[in-house]
Amino acid sequence: MVKEIEKAGMPVVHMCNIVPVSETVGVNKIVPTISIPYPLGNPNTSKEEQWKLRYHRVSVALDALTSDVDQQTVFKVKI
Repeated sequence: MVKEIEKAGMPVVHMCNIVPVSETVGVNKIVPTISIPYPLGNPNTSKEEQWKLRYHRVSVALDALTSDVDQQTVFKVKI
């Protein structure tokens, strides 16, 4: 679906935790997430730490959204 949306002229960033699957299907802009049940957080951490994780991942995704890429790109995130 991501590729079809891009064909329509809308930029898309795929946030996922299994990056090789996104690469296999040909997604151009990929931002890694944390886990399947909690892609943008970790319930075993404090609310402040979860907020930092989410803020960072969404910031990377927004930067990716405005980036021009010629090939598949996995954007780097802090662990």
